[in-house]
Parts: sequence; C-alpha cells; structure tokens
Amino acid sequence: MRFGIAFANAGPFATPDGAMAMAEAAEQAGFDSLWTVEHVVVPKQYASVYPYAPSGKMPGAESFDIPDPLIWLAWVAARTTTLRLATGILILPQRNPLVVAKEVATLDQLSGGRVILGVGIGWLEEEFRILGADWKGRAQRTEEYVEAMRTLWRDDLPTFEGETVSFTETISLPRPAARSVPIVVGGHSPASARRAGRIGDGYFPAKGDIGSLVAEMRTAAEQAGRDPDAIEVTSGLASFQGDEALEEVGRLAEIGVDRLMIPPLSFDSSQLRDLLAAFGDNVIARS
Repeated sequence: MRFGIAFANAGPFATPDGAMAMAEAAEQAGFDSLWTVEHVVVPKQYASVYPYAPSGKMPGAESFDIPDPLIWLAWVAARTTTLRLATGILILPQRNPLVVAKEVATLDQLSGGRVILGVGIGWLEEEFRILGADWKGRAQRTEEYVEAMRTLWRDDLPTFEGETVSFTETISLPRPAARSVPIVVGGHSPASARRAGRIGDGYFPAKGDIGSLVAEMRTAAEQAGRDPDAIEVTSGLASFQGDEALEEVGRLAEIGVDRLMIPPLSFDSSQLRDLLAAFGDNVIARS
C-alpha cells in the first residue's frame, strides 16, 4: 500500500518555508506522494454545494491560501528526490489543454518523471462563470482534453480532432520523461467512476461507497477493452491511529485500493514532522 497527503499546498503550506516543511516531513516519513488542491478564485458568496463537508462550504476557503498547484509542486520538486508530485485535483475544463500539457510535461521532465496529473470536472459553478468557462460542457471537455494532451506528449507530429479542441501537426516540447504522465480521474459519482474506467490511469474517489465505485470503474474499463487491474485506485483514509488505521487499510486493500490519502495531520508546521513521522512508523511501515 502507498500513502499520500492531500491538501498539501493549502493554508500555511503555501509559503516557501511551509512547503519545504511539508515536503521534507512527508518524504522522511515514507509517504510516496503529495497531492495539491486548486481553485483559481473562490467567490465570497456561492450557491454551489461543496461535496466534501456537511456544511456544503469549503472549510477555511476565505482564510486559506490555495496557490497554483503546478507552481507549488515545482518548488517542492527542487527540494525532494522521491516524492511523487500530484494534483488532487486540477480542474481541467477551466484550463487550456495545450497550456496544461506544456506545464505538466515541463514539470515532469525537470523532476525526473515524478508527476501524477489528477483531474476533475469541478463543482463550483460560480468559479467557471467568473473564468468564462462553460459549465455544462465540462465533462465532455475533460475527456477530450485528456486525449489531446496524451497525443501531444506521445506523437512525433501530434494531430487531434475533437469537438472542443483540435490541432494538426502541432509539436509541444519538452515531452514528459516517459512521453506520458499518469492521469488520475477524481470524483465520487458513478459517472466519474465510468470516466476513470474509460480514460484514466487511476481513479480517486474521495468519498462515497468506494467498493461500488471501484466496481463501476472496473466494469467501464472492461467495456472499453481496457485492463481494470492496470487502473490504480486512490482513496481516503479516515483513521490515523495505529491498529484502527491498519484495520481500515486492510479493508480498503481488499476492495482494490492501491494508495491511501490522509490530510495534513496538523496545519502547524512545528508539529507536522513529529505527527507524520509517527504515522510513518505506526501505519506506513506496518502496512
């Protein structure tokens, strides 16, 4: 089992020293990856429902810094050697896919092939409106953008024709270290599970009935002629202490989870190293 840290770039970890503290503590404790969140803007008043808190609102949204995920990861990449650099998630349909492909390939090349690109379709409609991005067509754009980016990374003379993006013999250099980057589809709906089965290298259901979502993903992969066993599953861990955490790790492993994510165990940088080290000793080393 592999372990990652979610919300790695939020709040106090947005600063230069905070980012270094997070990265160094995570690497030393045995975590395999850091996962960044993103919002370009958060309107002070919004009606969209944040799906990961009972209040329907982002915790600390107006008081927490949320730096650009890729730029934050570039800072961390220069100060680590083994950590995978992941977005969890990047809101792909808000962005130009050719620009994203260039940014991700550059980061992957400079970091020695350590990037994982987690993507999602987004939940905050007001943010899309402010950015001038189409809300209703975001799922279709996400799938086309993924295919377009892979074409840019893979082909010598990339050509792609879709309904939302198209180009002919359009070369984008540098390419990723392995001419590809793993793309993880985030989301907790059956539609996201099917999307992961069709196009994902991984699936990250952050909530919900993980077993049924993984089963939905596997069925969609088989229907698309893909090997479901090749799709890495990342999920959240609710328990962080000793034997209770290990029992949950075992249950999730049985339903096909490959990586487990925890939030920062403290937003106080002075406490973070000891808390992550204890988790490393008591859970990671024993899993």
